Amino acid sequence: MVVCTNAYRHAKACCADRAQRGNLNMTASPETLRDIVIANHILAHEEVVDAYGHISFRHPDDPEKYLLSRARAPELIEADDIVTYRLDGDAIDAGDRRPYSERMIHGAIYEQRPDVNVVIHNHSYEVIPFASTGTPLRPVTHTCAPIGKDIPVWDMRDKFGETNHLVVTMEQGRNLAAALGGGNIALMKRHGCVVTGTTVAETVMKAIYLQVNAKLQLQTMMIGEPDYLTDTEIEECTAMQQAPISLDRAWEVWCRRAAKNS
Repeated sequence: MVVCTNAYRHAKACCADRAQRGNLNMTASPETLRDIVIANHILAHEEVVDAYGHISFRHPDDPEKYLLSRARAPELIEADDIVTYRLDGDAIDAGDRRPYSERMIHGAIYEQRPDVNVVIHNHSYEVIPFASTGTPLRPVTHTCAPIGKDIPVWDMRDKFGETNHLVVTMEQGRNLAAALGGGNIALMKRHGCVVTGTTVAETVMKAIYLQVNAKLQLQTMMIGEPDYLTDTEIEECTAMQQAPISLDRAWEVWCRRAAKNS
């Protein structure tokens, strides 16, 4: 991954200083914390998240734990906001930092999916209409191929009835994780979505282009019947988009745009 420099050097310096002060999350490296901070800022600048939404990272030294910010708007997150959690959502080093109520989404997915290292939950306003109607989302252009071909829709009402739609228990989180199955993305009816992946950059790309695809697909459906990518094209284009030559280029520009906005 291309490392964001210049305007984002302060994030690295902050993380390094924190390590020296002995307040680092269960030995998480400054680079890991930096990537989480930058990813939050990118998602905010690209308007995938606003005041709400979050991204977590499985702890690199302990797969039974994960790193997630305290409850704060993504655009404002700093290294000192990152807290270590057990998979059941119990905080290890939170202190007076209040956690996100929907952290169970992250723990439940990590619990059921050992291949997943990154989880994003957001309420993308372009995606919600597809989640609410159950209209299938499928790539309409090559850059959006990483979202995949089969995106399930999870409905909390099916098992939990009428609620405030927040995933606040492990039972709810596990039910959502089961709906996600072996895929990378699941829509949450009347709520938003979850996006998963193996690296921060790859998962951020999926979240951004899920939103882009939702916008393009809706526009296309207003004109006529979308000519979606075929399964083979999705596979080929995903490999191309997630190759370093493409992913590094995207990550670099997202970093630059977010830094200008900070």
